[in-house]
Amino acid sequence: MQQDAELKRLHWRAHHRGTKEADILVGGFFDAHGESWSPADRALFATMLDEQDVDIMAWAIGTAAAPERYHGPMLEALQRLDYIKVAR
Repeated sequence: MQQDAELKRLHWRAHHRGTKEADILVGGFFDAHGESWSPADRALFATMLDEQDVDIMAWAIGTAAAPERYHGPMLEALQRLDYIKVAR
């Protein structure tokens, strides 16, 4: 039950960032990967959500280097950008 509550909080925080672009990027990333994350992954993502949206977006598109604490599989998945749905 606690895991469900934690995932709901993370979902809300990921989808209510303040700009539509950040909601799409961060929320889309959570939707694509959040269910499979370990407790440590969820904690890392929660920490990332405390960062500024412009920083997270810059790390994702590669225009700024992410802090060392985020380096690893989660950042690599964020940078793939394959979770963003593009209307055609």
